[in-house]
Amino acid sequence: MRYGSVCSGVEAATVAWHPLGWEPQWFSEIEKFPSAVLQHHYPDVPNYGDMTKFKEWPDDRTIELLVGGTPCQSFSVAGLRKGLADPRGNLMLTYLAIAAQHRPRWLVWENVPGVLSSNRGRDFGTFIGALGKLGYGFAYRVLDAQYFGVAQRRRRVFVVGHSGDWKRAAAVLFERESLQGHPAPSREARKEIAEATTSGTSVNDNREWPAEVASALNTYFGEKQGLEDQHINEGAPLFVPSATGPLTAGMHKGPRGTEAIESNHVISFPRLRRLTPRECERLQGFPDDYTRIPWRNKPAEDCPDGPRYKAMGNSMAVPVMRWIGERIAMVDKL
Repeated sequence: MRYGSVCSGVEAATVAWHPLGWEPQWFSEIEKFPSAVLQHHYPDVPNYGDMTKFKEWPDDRTIELLVGGTPCQSFSVAGLRKGLADPRGNLMLTYLAIAAQHRPRWLVWENVPGVLSSNRGRDFGTFIGALGKLGYGFAYRVLDAQYFGVAQRRRRVFVVGHSGDWKRAAAVLFERESLQGHPAPSREARKEIAEATTSGTSVNDNREWPAEVASALNTYFGEKQGLEDQHINEGAPLFVPSATGPLTAGMHKGPRGTEAIESNHVISFPRLRRLTPRECERLQGFPDDYTRIPWRNKPAEDCPDGPRYKAMGNSMAVPVMRWIGERIAMVDKL
């Protein structure tokens, strides 16, 4: 499968789909640090930059799938719910225009659950109505990353479109068991995730797919000159009572001017500490140090934490994208 990616971030889709043999034809990302991550890992894949200038892009790369998570801020509470009145929200219509130009067989679009109620549902209705006018059958579903092998609650809306056939789109997002009304009990799933966090085992949630689960948050909290100089060593198991809250891209100043991700802490008796960038990568299903790159004329070992936190907070969860890709590959063969 050859695909194009808009609002690419650090490319959760490519990390998820590389084992499937799928090949990115181009990216579209404007933020400097994510763009540097893309250049570092995928130097042969062009980054076309601003997606609103898609009519100026080269037209020599055919794609069979278009993937993108257009900015969600205008559809979230934090974004004041401006919806399509916000230029960021309008990027979802730009996504549709790109689909109209390239006519890929498959579409994958992601956003926060707030998009379903934004402007009393009219914004989302505009989006899926336009999908139908373009000739795409579609299905949508809210998926939570905690049931796909990562230890965080992260609910996102996923829309899958197929050119001319809604049944194929629905077959991707809905397993036969879920259509029969027998979802896995959430309490059991949380218990499995807690075990995976300490053992490094995968969580399949009754699905026949190989989840790439990062090894557990195996750290312990050591002290050095008090809380502001806390030192985190790897090796000993960390006490995690349940899945963490969702990673966000919001930043705040921590001790001594360091930046830390909001609302994401782990408990290591007897205190609270912030997650490390590597732990945030694991919570999203990325390889360790995926975002630890040479940056602003400094070597990778001096890569600052701030842009790494933000990149993970803005990203999709890799195991969820892997599952969607595997379902598309299965349905595409039928």
